[in-house]
Amino acid sequence: MIQRNNEFIFVPNPKTKYEGKLKSLTKGFLILVMISLVGFTYMTNENKENPVNDSEIANINSDESLVKTSLVEFIDKGTMRASWYGPRFHGRLTANGEIYDQMAFTAAHKKMKFGTLLRITNPKNNKSVVVRINDRGPYIPGRQLDLSKAAAMEIDMIKKGVAKLQVEEITLKGMNLPVVTLN
Repeated sequence: MIQRNNEFIFVPNPKTKYEGKLKSLTKGFLILVMISLVGFTYMTNENKENPVNDSEIANINSDESLVKTSLVEFIDKGTMRASWYGPRFHGRLTANGEIYDQMAFTAAHKKMKFGTLLRITNPKNNKSVVVRINDRGPYIPGRQLDLSKAAAMEIDMIKKGVAKLQVEEITLKGMNLPVVTLN
């Protein structure tokens, strides 16, 4: 507070003016850092060098019970005929309102919810990629999925253009539509 012409004028302390904003920004930054450090590991029991079966694990300590839990589930959606799209649509709006980036791992499907995560596997070379549904299409009969150029490059289907791919939906137990923006 300062006095000018016999009047008292309140002047906020610059330190306190930004203190609340700085604290909330710091909290937000720490939350983002913590989220980025958390990851999911998908493990299979296909270790060829040292195979371990469940009965060996159970016999380690009979007093303790082991519970197998996984936060990530893969729901088999079968095989789908897929193509890819890129340069002609790059920079345009997708059906969900975001700008299409041909180098992002996204896909188009006619009916799946926006934000749905799919693991796409090319059975010809066993390469996989995780994509997020952010667009509608394809509009060519007989095709169920349109991959971004980056996703198609990742599973080596650029040259062929169209391929039958194995599709699995990725869900997190107890969460509905867990990721809205992946990339």
